[in-house]
Amino acid sequence: MGHSLQRATEHLEGEKSPTSSVTKAVRPAITRINSHDLFQQMRELEIDHGGRIYKLRLTQLNKLILTA
Repeated sequence: MGHSLQRATEHLEGEKSPTSSVTKAVRPAITRINSHDLFQQMRELEIDHGGRIYKLRLTQLNKLILTA
């Protein structure tokens, strides 16, 4: 995966209220994975989530479909 796995932190700008000194809220980091790296030349992959298998498919129109 290498270069395609990224960590990003989103910041929310808030208005400073007269009764609060808080002006920003920070969300936890989000992991971003490039779909090309997930599929690795395939059109479908399986994801095991809590013992249940889900299929992630890449359509002819380059859309993603997740099914159980």
